[in-house]
Amino acid sequence: MDKVVTRFPPSPTGYLHVGGARTALFNWLYARHTQGRFVLRIEDTDAERSTQASVDAILEALEWLGIDWDDGPYFQSRRMDIYNEYIGKLLESGAAYYCTCTPEQLEEMRKMAKEAGGKPKYDGSCREKGLEKTDGAVVRLKAPVMGTTVVEDVIKGNIVFQNDELDDFILLRSDGIPTYNYAVVVDDITMGINTVIRGDDHVNNTPRQILLYKALNIPLPAFGHVPMVLGNDRSRLSKRHGAMSVTAYRDMGFLPDALLNYLVRLGWSFGDQEFFTRNELIEKFTLDNVGKSAGIFDMEKLQALNADHIKAASPRYVSKHLLPFLKEAGCEAEEGEFLDKVVLTLNARSKTLKEMAEGALFYFPDTVSYDEDASKKFLMESILEPFKLLIDELKSLDDFTEKALETPFKTVMEKTDLKFGKIAQPLRVALTGKTVSPGIFEVLEALGKEKVIKRLEKAVQYIESR
Repeated sequence: MDKVVTRFPPSPTGYLHVGGARTALFNWLYARHTQGRFVLRIEDTDAERSTQASVDAILEALEWLGIDWDDGPYFQSRRMDIYNEYIGKLLESGAAYYCTCTPEQLEEMRKMAKEAGGKPKYDGSCREKGLEKTDGAVVRLKAPVMGTTVVEDVIKGNIVFQNDELDDFILLRSDGIPTYNYAVVVDDITMGINTVIRGDDHVNNTPRQILLYKALNIPLPAFGHVPMVLGNDRSRLSKRHGAMSVTAYRDMGFLPDALLNYLVRLGWSFGDQEFFTRNELIEKFTLDNVGKSAGIFDMEKLQALNADHIKAASPRYVSKHLLPFLKEAGCEAEEGEFLDKVVLTLNARSKTLKEMAEGALFYFPDTVSYDEDASKKFLMESILEPFKLLIDELKSLDDFTEKALETPFKTVMEKTDLKFGKIAQPLRVALTGKTVSPGIFEVLEALGKEKVIKRLEKAVQYIESR
């Protein structure tokens, strides 16, 4: 078989929503799995609704997801010469014709067909007239009126359409703009697309597109229609089910690999496995395992999977995606060893990066503010001696790792006859300003010797000044 070439053709009339992202993902994964090519095409022939802002938003979302393309982005609005060239071929071969029927005539045809119990459609009035191009004329495909058109769907199986239900549909409008079904076929032919994976809301477009391939005497691509993504009430996914855009999930603190993992599982499976790295998805993804039933979008499952990805990912990968949330919170953080250590203390406790950023705020200021109730309860005069002893012990410590930090605590406990808990909670308040944090030894190692001693000395001054 020739090298697999897939495509993703969004319309730039809004953001990239999760359903579109899943379609892009399936095409991208299949191309990567087969070492094929993935083409990005922007279908912007609807000039009134298409915007540059939407193009930018779609590209931004794909780049954040890490879905890269080998060719493109192509823009339909810049390909009019190509569409006109293929219209010429169809007209010359007799596979297409000009039609001058008015909107009023077309409405009357539909009305009469409906009254006769048929499907409202164009009746072929201009089919054999041999009309020339005139103002207001459209170009229609001369579709077969008998027999069937079979969609050989690699996911759904064969789907049969009666040709007498497929009218002579318009290829080129009177204003010279190609229709969706025509432009898509010409694009796929000229871009070498041989595998079309898309949502099953496109199934009814496919027989018309097949007729066009046949009229142009071009081999058909493989078609695969994937089931829709539904909300938890099993209706089509919409804003009322939660955020729809990919970038909204980014801004809520989801990792791109987690969202990829979740989206691919909405319609594809590999045994009982739920967690996949990006490389595992590329290795294992085939169309054989795409299901026929709709995927149900569940925010709780996405959050749980995101937590698993945060925990499993390298600290440096998480750090890179955490930075915008820290900066939004006013932290002047930067990538590096310190931030990686911070991530390690929080990665098992965070469902989202937003949550992680909130939990990390105490690490960054030069001094911390104490929660009033926590300071009253734990920063008392009785803890002064243990704190001062601990400062002396820590100053002489060269190795500031969790294991090495156990020794100074044992020494202070022996000298003060205090149990660990009596020291640890006041220490937590001194270091973080609050009573809840990651494990105290994790916090100590992440903060580092200089910050820990500085915060302890400040706590001593605070207690002595009260």
